[in-house]
Amino acid sequence: MSLMRSETLEAPDAVARCLVQKTRFADIGARLRALDPPFVVVGARGSSGHAGTYLRSLVERALGLVTADMMPSVASVYHRELRMRGALFIAISQSGRSPDLLAATAAASNAGALTLGLVNDANSPLADECDLVVEISAGEEKSVAATKSVLATLAAALALVDAWTAANSETDALPQRLRDAAMLDWSPLEELLAGVVHIFTVGRGPALGIAQEAGLKLAETCGIAGLAYSAAELVHGPMALAGPDFPVFAFLQNDASRPYSEQMLASLTARGTPVLTAGGNVQGATALPMVAPLQADADLLPALLCFYLAAEAAARRRGLDPDNPPSLQKVTRTV
Repeated sequence: MSLMRSETLEAPDAVARCLVQKTRFADIGARLRALDPPFVVVGARGSSGHAGTYLRSLVERALGLVTADMMPSVASVYHRELRMRGALFIAISQSGRSPDLLAATAAASNAGALTLGLVNDANSPLADECDLVVEISAGEEKSVAATKSVLATLAAALALVDAWTAANSETDALPQRLRDAAMLDWSPLEELLAGVVHIFTVGRGPALGIAQEAGLKLAETCGIAGLAYSAAELVHGPMALAGPDFPVFAFLQNDASRPYSEQMLASLTARGTPVLTAGGNVQGATALPMVAPLQADADLLPALLCFYLAAEAAARRRGLDPDNPPSLQKVTRTV
């Protein structure tokens, strides 16, 4: 068994460890309500950046706050000060050691923002730099392809917004739902990935972050050009590439965005594009099995776990080692 597969299967326990910090989330939620920031800025890269896309969508919908994705190199390379007085800056990192994110967090603090870190290593420099810290609690991750730490970060994002808004996104059910998802048969996706060169990965709203993560993992583990797009952006030109040799894989959550995404995907199947979906009901598409729907944003996490397992299996079928992608290392320190 590869490290990627074994660590993916550890994700339910990692998520449970993260979510057990109820007092911590409640305290941070109260602090954020008291702060009432005018806007939110997220700093992250790679898989953590995809979790940031998911978090930004949750914050904008639940709180009505403009939420920006900061380019860390504005601070680390271009040395430009940004105006963030009174804002909330959220730094997301597995290692907590990338120089550019450290510089961005320090710059945000100097500019008057409250800094909050979502980190897997509570003893990291990033954790020391932040005013508030949520430990992701995924534990050591050895595979270059991050899985359990990403799922735990997504769960932390849900719990954070829940605590901020005093809502309930069914997070307590997540560990068991992830265990149930690991038993589902996603072999149709595995078989498709075993032979393709490129593929669109698609989502909308919070599902866009999940699609971005899927696209990265396909490049990283399978050598497939996974092009991630919002379902809304795909129609602005890129879908011209879709066809029999350029399939589409879509994450569709059961919210207001789904009918529009389904309509777009149905137009692709009608012209012969292979389309696979996680969720939704698209005429002509292959619908992958899902755990019973419970809450749209939370349902995306079990789907991502299933994807990780399918991508790992597809990588091995392609003769690749999913734990050791060429030219990559576990901790990436960008400037």
